[in-house]
Amino acid sequence: MTHPTRPTAQGQAARPLRLRSLLHLLHLLPLIALLAPLTAPAQRLYDSTGRLQGRVDAERIYDSTGRHIGRMEGERVYDSTGRLLGRIEAERIYDASGRLMGRVDGERLYGPSGQLLGRMEGERLYDASGRTIGRTEGLRRMQRVVYFYFFM
Repeated sequence: MTHPTRPTAQGQAARPLRLRSLLHLLHLLPLIALLAPLTAPAQRLYDSTGRLQGRVDAERIYDSTGRHIGRMEGERVYDSTGRLLGRIEAERIYDASGRLMGRVDGERLYGPSGQLLGRMEGERLYDASGRTIGRTEGLRRMQRVVYFYFFM
């Protein structure tokens, strides 16, 4: 296993970077937090035929070609231009104008008038008829809801 090294003067052997104390670790945490999204596995969304439809890296949302198509900031969802698409507050989903778009009850997704739109079971997304419409890999529950309502 290789360890990070600190820069040395020319001609000196590189020494591994070692934690000197808890305080040293606290100083390194911002760097660790910055690098974590780059080393973490991407979370992916597939359609019913298994084709990659998109992925989420940290809070950015990409399509299957790697093009940035949106982002999540807390409860708010934006497209790639920064335009607000909507927000998710607790179990309710709103569009950018504040109109109720739907709600989440457990793993079921409902439209604004209460009609069943679909459901999430594990990593699978189903439409109201029970047909598989997609599969997620590593997405948190809120990210699955965002994909379902705003990007499918």
